[in-house]
Amino acid sequence: MQLLAMDTSTSVMSVAVGRWPAGAAARGEAPDQWQHTGAGAAQSSATLIPTLQRLLGEAGLGLAQLDAIVFGAGPGSFTGLRTACAVAQGLALGAGRPVLPVDTLLAVAEDWRSRQPELVPGSVAWALLDARMDEIYVAGWRWQPRDGMPAWELTQPVLLARPEDLLQVPGLKPEAICAGNVQPVYGERLPVTVQEGMPTADAMLRLAPALLLDGGAIDPALALPRYVRDKVAQTTAEREEAKLRAAGARHA
Repeated sequence: MQLLAMDTSTSVMSVAVGRWPAGAAARGEAPDQWQHTGAGAAQSSATLIPTLQRLLGEAGLGLAQLDAIVFGAGPGSFTGLRTACAVAQGLALGAGRPVLPVDTLLAVAEDWRSRQPELVPGSVAWALLDARMDEIYVAGWRWQPRDGMPAWELTQPVLLARPEDLLQVPGLKPEAICAGNVQPVYGERLPVTVQEGMPTADAMLRLAPALLLDGGAIDPALALPRYVRDKVAQTTAEREEAKLRAAGARHA
């Protein structure tokens, strides 16, 4: 199996190429891997394609040799999601390959898990990504590996919540395992402790074999970003209100 994965849903751009020997992916073995991590956001629109071309060259692979092109479908930065989706779609259409959209919150859970001691099957991790506008994307995932392959089951579909309101999310308790990029952003406003976790391309590569077996690959013409939030900007009054709420929380 040979895959290209990319994520530009946050301020970090993550790209990876994975190559497994025959049968290794189904056994849960790690691939040979070529990776890049760099500045995302607006910069990724200019650097993503040269980066993935370089990594494919280092791996000695062409686009037509890939089994699928994997991309972080969202939620996340609107511009970043469109960038990854458009690039994956364009490359896959040109090469006649399918695409595999991966939930960015699922990738956060998997990125966190990869740095832990062996996780007990059935354990639930909550993934939290900064949604800006004083809100957080949050979803719950249950660790359920299959035949050695990393795999998770969704326990709570993604919701948007203000930092102070996280415990109103069904099932989310103060002692819950939480991972994401929100601890440095919201700090003491959070009613839970959030460990580091990001939607990395290497996490997506680990998730891909099980997702492909589940039929997750689609025609590139059907690929779409998953935005979750419809509104993309705040009014001046809304921005000022958010600043006041944040200041009040810091001095409470």
